[in-house]
Amino acid sequence: RVQLLESGGGSVQAGGSLRLSCAASEFTSLDLNNCKGWFRQAPEKLRERVAIIDPRTGTTDYADSVKGRFTISQDNAKITTFLQMNSLEPEDTAMYYCATTYGYGACSTAQYAIWGQGTQVTVSS
Repeated sequence: RVQLLESGGGSVQAGGSLRLSCAASEFTSLDLNNCKGWFRQAPEKLRERVAIIDPRTGTTDYADSVKGRFTISQDNAKITTFLQMNSLEPEDTAMYYCATTYGYGACSTAQYAIWGQGTQVTVSS
């Protein structure tokens, strides 16, 4: 039933680091090669796509606001998708969600239809 399990959020000071994890359930029937993405939404703001990865090729893409600071990656089995967050800023404070596509397609334009429960990241000055 729960296909994506997120963890790793917390509260840190500006300049600190966190690593978020998104694990595909052992019971999922979804193709692990489907696109994976990290999204975030802060209160009173629109949802923002942070980073995506194509498990088939390893190709990644990032929002301009996190380039050079965040890194999306996967374990060798493609079960877990990570978001390494360095040099965190107060503007990074948001609820972070992991999501995957239901089928195949270009990851940059695909529909991310399956979502995790979210994990809160809070960065203080």
